[in-house]
Amino acid sequence: MNSALDITNRHIPAPNITVEDLISRVLTYNPNSASGLIRDAYAFGEQMHEGQFRHSGEPYFTHPVAVAMILAEQQMDDATIITALLHDTIEDTKANYQIVAERFGTVIADLVDGVTKLTNLQLTSSETKQAENFRKLFMATSRDLRVTLVKLADRLHNMRTIKSMRPEKQAQKARETMDIFAPLAGRMGMQWMREELEDLAFKVLNSEARNSIIRRFLTLQRETGDVIERITTDMRGELAKAQIEAEVLGRAKKPYSIWRKMQEKDQGFSRLSDIYGFRIITGSEADCYRVLGIIHQRWRAVPGRFKDYISQPKTNGYRSIHTTVSGRDGKRVEVQIRTREMHEVAETGVAAHWSYRDGQRVENQFAVDPVRWIAQLTERLDDDHGDDEFLETVKLEMYTDQVFCFSPKGDVIKLPRGATPIDFAYAIHTRIGHACVGAKVDGMRVPLWTRLKNGQSVEIITAEGQTPQATWIDIAVTGRAKTAIRRSLREEDRERFIKLGRELARVAFENVGKKATDKALKTAAKEFAINDVDEMLARLGSAEITARAVVRAIYPGLLQRSGEELDEKRAVVGLGVDQARQRAMCCQPVPGERIVGITFRGKGVSVHAIDCPALVEYEEQPQRWVDLRWQDGTHPATSTVTLDLTITNDAGVLGRICTLIGEQSANISDLNFVDRKPDYYRLLIDVDLRDAEHLHRVMTALEAESNVSSISRHRDPSRAAERPKT
Repeated sequence: MNSALDITNRHIPAPNITVEDLISRVLTYNPNSASGLIRDAYAFGEQMHEGQFRHSGEPYFTHPVAVAMILAEQQMDDATIITALLHDTIEDTKANYQIVAERFGTVIADLVDGVTKLTNLQLTSSETKQAENFRKLFMATSRDLRVTLVKLADRLHNMRTIKSMRPEKQAQKARETMDIFAPLAGRMGMQWMREELEDLAFKVLNSEARNSIIRRFLTLQRETGDVIERITTDMRGELAKAQIEAEVLGRAKKPYSIWRKMQEKDQGFSRLSDIYGFRIITGSEADCYRVLGIIHQRWRAVPGRFKDYISQPKTNGYRSIHTTVSGRDGKRVEVQIRTREMHEVAETGVAAHWSYRDGQRVENQFAVDPVRWIAQLTERLDDDHGDDEFLETVKLEMYTDQVFCFSPKGDVIKLPRGATPIDFAYAIHTRIGHACVGAKVDGMRVPLWTRLKNGQSVEIITAEGQTPQATWIDIAVTGRAKTAIRRSLREEDRERFIKLGRELARVAFENVGKKATDKALKTAAKEFAINDVDEMLARLGSAEITARAVVRAIYPGLLQRSGEELDEKRAVVGLGVDQARQRAMCCQPVPGERIVGITFRGKGVSVHAIDCPALVEYEEQPQRWVDLRWQDGTHPATSTVTLDLTITNDAGVLGRICTLIGEQSANISDLNFVDRKPDYYRLLIDVDLRDAEHLHRVMTALEAESNVSSISRHRDPSRAAERPKT
C-alpha cells in the first residue's frame, strides 16, 4: 500500500499494449494458456476496429486491449481475456454473433453478446428506465458472471480515460458509475475496484472537494511526518517478538472514502481520525487471532469498532477481522487481519473463482459465488413486482454493511446496518413478519423502529390476526421486508378495489353506449399489458389508471382526429419525379409501417411492407429496390386493408360489426363471406384506413366485441402479381 494519500489508479496499463505484452502477463499465472487463441483474438479485434478512434484520438482498439490487461491482472481465464478483446466487435463493427462463434466458439460468442447487451442498457435515461434496466443487468449477471467482470473492467478503463469526453457526458458516466457500477463491484467483493471507481467518479462530480481533501492530507503529512511508516514498523516489531510471520501493509484511505466519512459523521477533516488503514496478512486462521491479541495488547482498542468477519463472513465470501485502535499521538487506525487466501478473496472478489496458483487453477475455499446472492434476490421479487421496487431492494442490499443478531434459538440473522425488529421478523419468515406486534431486544421490550446492533438477541412477539401496517414501510430497511409489506397491503385492499373498479368501468362504458363485458375488459387489460383483468380493475379502483383511459384503450376512435390531411400524391417520400406508385396488394402496407419500393418497367413502383414475403423474389435484383418512407402528417383514409373475422351466427351481429367499424371513422369498401357454418361465419372485410394506428384501433374495437371469435389481418401472397399501372 502507498504511504501517501491513495489517489493513484491501480495497474494502469502502458499506452500501447502489444499482444506479446498481454500474453506474457497471462503466462505468469497460467503457463497452459491458449496463447494462439489470444493472439488470434487480438488480430481479429484490431482488424475489426481498424479506422475507429476514441474521443482522445487514440485508435479504438487500445481500449479493448486495456480492458483485457485489467482482467489479466486479476488472473482471469482465457475465455474472459478473449471476450475483453472482442467485447465491442458485435456492437461497433461488421462482425456478428455467427462470425465470432465460428472463429472462437459459442462460449466466447455468448460472453461477447452478453457484454454487448449490458452495454446497450441506458441506465440513466430516467429513474423508471434505470430500474427496468437494472433488473435486466442482474438477470444477465446471474447467467455468467464473467460478462459482468468484463463490463466492470470496461467501465474502469473508460473512467480512467474520461477526460476526453464532453463535460456533460463525463457527469452522466460518473453518476452512473457511483450509483451502479461501483457498488456492484463492491458487492462482488472487488473492493479495490469499487474504491477506484468511486474516486474516479468523485473526481468528476466534486473535484473541488477532492482537491481540498488532498491538500489537507499533504499539510497533515508535513506536520506529522510519515505516520504510516512508523506504525507499520511498530507492528512488524511486535509480530517479530511473538515469532509470527506476517506481511504488514499500510495506506491512507482514498479521498472519496475520507469525504464520505466526513459526511456521515458530520465532521471536518481536522477531527477525522481514522483516515489510515493497515492490513496484516498471516499464514493461518489461528495466527489471525494471535495477531489480534498482540495488537490489542500494544494499542488501545476503540470500543464498538470490532468486527469478526472470519466467524461471520459477508455474503460475498469476505473474511477478515476488523478492529480500530489508537496509535501514535492518539491517532485512530483501522487494522484488518486475514490469511493469504482470505486476502485473495478480499482483493479480487468473484475473480477468485478463476484464480491460479503455481500455474494451476485452484479453488479458493473462501470464495463464495455472488450468483447465489443475485439468485436469492431475483427469486424474492416475483414478476408482478415493479422495477422500482427491485431497484430499491438491490441498492439497499449493495450499499449497506451488515449487523449480526441472534434469534432466541441462537440462529444468526444477517441484516443491513440500521435494520429494525420488523426487518428481523421478515428475515426469519414472511408469516412472522406479518404477525409481528412487538419485539424484545436482549430481554427488554423495545419499539419496532429500534435500530439493531451487532450481537443483540432479538425475540419477535406475534399475535393471531395481526396484519402489516402502512407505517411499517417507513420503518423497515430491507428490501425483503418492504416488498412483503407492500404485497400484503395490496392484497388486503385488492377485493375492495376490484369491486370499485368494475363499477367505474360499467359506468364509463355506458356513457359511450357500450357494455363492460368480460371480453371488453380483457381486451382493455391486454392494451395496458396487464395479464389479469382483476389486476386492471384493482388499479382502476385504486386510481392508478382512469376509467376514461380504459374506454380509450378499446374505443379511441370516439375522439375526433384533428389536423389537415396530406395530399395523397405526397404520401410517400423517395420516389422520382416521373415515378408512379401503387400499394402492393399482397401485403397492403399502411402509413406508419416500414416500406420499400420495387421498380416495374422502369417507371412504376410497387410499395411493399418491409416484411412482405413477396420481396424474396427480388433479392437477386438489388437495382430494382427503392428506399421509401411515409410522409409525416395526417393521411387520408384511402389505404385499404383486408380483415379476416370469424363471428357468431346470430341476428344483428353483422350490423354491430359494421357499426363498430363506422364508429372508428373507417369505411367498409367490400365484404365477402368465405365460410358459413350453422354457428359461425368467416368473412373478409375491406376497410379504408388512415394509418397503422387507425388499423390498430379498428381491430381492438372488434376484438372487444363478444360475438367476434377471432380477428386478424388478411394477407394474400397470390396478389403479388398485381403490377402498378404505368
